[in-house]
Amino acid sequence: MGDSEQHTFSVTGMTCAHCVAAVNAEVGELPGVSGVNVDLDSGALLVSGERVDDEAVRAAVEAAGYSLAADA
Repeated sequence: MGDSEQHTFSVTGMTCAHCVAAVNAEVGELPGVSGVNVDLDSGALLVSGERVDDEAVRAAVEAAGYSLAADA
């Protein structure tokens, strides 16, 4: 079993439980992802798994209709 990594992102544009479910579904389908936790109030997206590709996460969030906040 490999090492699990955790990546945190900030999602913009989510306003309801449906938004959370859409992001969760899209990101959860990515290769290597073993867990997804989306917090509507903060917009935080925590992705865990092996060899998680940050650009693939960005594309999945965009496919769900939302955006990742730009790095500060």
